Amino acid sequence: MLELDVYHDKNHGPTSRQNSLGRLKLSSGQFVKKGEEALIYYPLEKKYLLSWIRGEIGLKIYYVNDVPPPPPLPVEEAKAKEGKVKPPSDNAAAPVQSDQQPPPAEVKPDDNAASPPADGESVKAVEAASAGEEKGEAEGEKPAEGYDQVEPEADSKSVQADDHDDDIVLDPTSANWVPPPQSGIMASVTSGSIPEIKVTRTTSAPPPFTQPATPASYASSVDPPDHTRIERSSFDLVEKMHYVFVKVVKAGNLPTNGSPIVKIAAAGCHVTSKPARKAKYFEWDQTFAFARDTPETSSFLEVSVWADAGGANFLGGVCFDATEIPLRDPPDSPLAPQWYRLEGGGAHRGDLMLATWIGTQADEAFPDSWKSDAVGNLVSSRAKIYLSPKLWYLRASVLEAQDILPLTALKEGSFQMKAQLGFQVQKTKASISRNGNPSWNEDLMFVAAEPFAEHLIFYLEYRQQKGPVTLGVVGIPLTSIERRVDNRKVISRWFNLEDPKSDKKGYKGRVHLSLCFDGGYHVMDEAAHVCSDYRPTARQLWKPPVGTLELGIIGCKNLLPMKTINSKGSTDAYTVAKYGSKWVRTRTVSDSLDPKWNEQYTWNVYDPCTVLTIGVFDSWGALDIDSGKEATRPDFRMGKVRIRVSTLETGKVYKNTYPLVMLGNSGVQKMGELEVAVRFVRAAPTLDFLHVYSQPLLPLMHHIKPLGMPQQEMLRSTSVKILAAHLSRSEPPLRSEVVRYMLDADSHTFSMRKVRANWSRIVNVLSCLIDMVRWIEDTRMWKNPTATILVHALLVMLVWFPDLIIPTLAFYVFAIGVWNYRFRSKEKLPHFCPKMSLADSVDRDELDEEFDTMPSTRSPDIIRTRYDKLRAIGARVQNILGDVATQGERVQALVTWRDPRATAIFVGLCLMVAFVLYLVPPKMIAMAFGFYYFRHPVFRDQMPSPALNFFRRLPSLSDKIM
Repeated sequence: MLELDVYHDKNHGPTSRQNSLGRLKLSSGQFVKKGEEALIYYPLEKKYLLSWIRGEIGLKIYYVNDVPPPPPLPVEEAKAKEGKVKPPSDNAAAPVQSDQQPPPAEVKPDDNAASPPADGESVKAVEAASAGEEKGEAEGEKPAEGYDQVEPEADSKSVQADDHDDDIVLDPTSANWVPPPQSGIMASVTSGSIPEIKVTRTTSAPPPFTQPATPASYASSVDPPDHTRIERSSFDLVEKMHYVFVKVVKAGNLPTNGSPIVKIAAAGCHVTSKPARKAKYFEWDQTFAFARDTPETSSFLEVSVWADAGGANFLGGVCFDATEIPLRDPPDSPLAPQWYRLEGGGAHRGDLMLATWIGTQADEAFPDSWKSDAVGNLVSSRAKIYLSPKLWYLRASVLEAQDILPLTALKEGSFQMKAQLGFQVQKTKASISRNGNPSWNEDLMFVAAEPFAEHLIFYLEYRQQKGPVTLGVVGIPLTSIERRVDNRKVISRWFNLEDPKSDKKGYKGRVHLSLCFDGGYHVMDEAAHVCSDYRPTARQLWKPPVGTLELGIIGCKNLLPMKTINSKGSTDAYTVAKYGSKWVRTRTVSDSLDPKWNEQYTWNVYDPCTVLTIGVFDSWGALDIDSGKEATRPDFRMGKVRIRVSTLETGKVYKNTYPLVMLGNSGVQKMGELEVAVRFVRAAPTLDFLHVYSQPLLPLMHHIKPLGMPQQEMLRSTSVKILAAHLSRSEPPLRSEVVRYMLDADSHTFSMRKVRANWSRIVNVLSCLIDMVRWIEDTRMWKNPTATILVHALLVMLVWFPDLIIPTLAFYVFAIGVWNYRFRSKEKLPHFCPKMSLADSVDRDELDEEFDTMPSTRSPDIIRTRYDKLRAIGARVQNILGDVATQGERVQALVTWRDPRATAIFVGLCLMVAFVLYLVPPKMIAMAFGFYYFRHPVFRDQMPSPALNFFRRLPSLSDKIM
């Protein structure tokens, strides 16, 4: 925590007391590195309970990496570097090894082992603006480039208080700080050789575990930034899958000068390694994982070395009994590779360094290993974690332009500014100016992704009948644009326009712009009702997570074959899950209609009212590569599942099987079933967690300066394109069609089925109100005399005791909620419902219309038929809108004297009601009206009431519509 206290300076005031003006506490998780800081005004908090505190303090907080100087060398090493003392040689005592001896044993550091701490320490810099200073002045000043040095012995009176921005440097390092020692590799040189192996089959197990290490979780296969911290997973939501791991490191003393390969046979599966690279040894450094049903399955593991890729020259091999291979389960230490003598290769025997063990999918070597159930040895078939790029809203305020040249040629037309950022192009409205100084005062919004490597280009166009003519252009690098996190005013600047037709920089006028990155918005990439994250772009505004979401992707069942290979149906399925800025992709299981992944992932939850999306796809990459083509065919969609976090109970594991349903031109088709396990673990205190429900979903800037719905949809479409382009360039790539399907990029297309489904939802919502009206009407008609008598008694009680009305309603709602608690969903989570979506009863022509492209590719006759049908529906909607307008105009006609007699009657009745209510107690009026309304049908007339007849006779403006 960073604590900052503001005090009254007792040396420069009327009082000598050191009064506290407020304090501020900030979590270090909100700090950003230098270059991403922004000015934020924080309200001061109370230091004491009875303190009277008000005001704000403006801060810019960032951290920099300050690398300390290296520690001094020992005296002997310093003299050795100067040439005075010769350092002892480690190789002097080492015996010379013969060619027949194997190379010395080496210990290779594990790639996933914990790395030593960096030599740099974080230094936090705080630029504080005084609370009494005006915000405009603080924003207009540039931060100081250096830091003022103040001696600690200096008298406090000699230090003058600065009324401007102050830089405070917090150095957490100590004067006696010593850098941590660098981790090295301890290697010992032995003079003895490896014991000779007398038998061809090696039944002994590899050596036991050696040095301890902290294995990384499989979910941590990438190193994401700290804002998406991935917790270590214990894999308790999925089933354990056992694999035989073989790590082939290198070989020595092989009688070949080529690029040998290694062939491995285990559990009925054969695999060939990549050709070795020649260094001091023949090196592979490759890991293989062979699936096993149970760890006790009896089989043999055979490892052989061949001189070339064709397998023409056998150089030797090693055979292990799989029952003797040790079983390892993290957090056990990893196995160190050992040298083994190759047998069966003739008189000249080489040596092979490898390690073999039996582990699970939680092993740190599993993500990057070759897997027997994956699609070949392709990189694109591996599991991967992706992070979405950090997206910003770029606000470009185009104010005015001046000195537009030449003025003589500008006779008739208007000026317009066009701004371009990558594929995004936006234009201002046309401005007519006769003096060459047009003005616009318009805001243009763009979406930009970090790192900022592009330029924002502005074109000044002169629009005339022949077409637009570009008069000037200016390019502004995105790295020079400031960032803001609130609604403070950004200082505008003038930019000189250059001649677009000449390489020489010529002055063509200037344009007045105000540019900034708005970090207070959340850049929408998903639909608002299925959004997985509502945090703003600026990390300084993030709140701590309230919990953790754990997802276990177990597998699929009964998948449909998506392609035909050698006259056999096949499916290469993989799963993609998206929550927040983190995407996960499982490995691709080849040629299986019941694939098993058993992979577990973790996300931090910042808002429980968010949605986790899981999709299943069929990969075409392996088939395209086998046929010698590039992977150009899109991966086929097989369905997706959405899970709302707020529907999960804390700490409970939901293990369910969800149907994968796809809607196409031919109707609803079940593609299979997906089995997942989900658990939400609350990390925040109970009151803090419940307080989240009272907070707005979107950040504050969406309410201070909201964006229009068309503008939001346009920006969301742009965000989807940027994300799809970014993730498709990853390795392995996350295909563009996969990203668009997960983000529902095409969810706003017109569909008559969705129109009827939404209407059914409205009717379902209003069904409770409709049932209540029907019950009141039945009670009024005395269909149940007992209920009617009880209603009369309730009416008397509520009229004479009106204070009981609101408590009675609240208790009634409470009773309904408690009653419905019995019917809550305990295990099964909600998912896509074909019946509610009207997908089962939809017409084929409507489905064809729903999946038609824009513009349409159908024949003119089909388009004419659909247009006529749409016109008929529009006519009914038109009539409904007219009826609603008519009823509203009749209400207005009560007092507008459009019908003088009707208005006179209504005004007279209002005067009479006023006198009656003034003279008679309201309780008596309410009692009389209630008993009159619930009177027996014997005392009723079948004709409409006089009040309704009077209202229907009032005039409306429908007779004026042409």
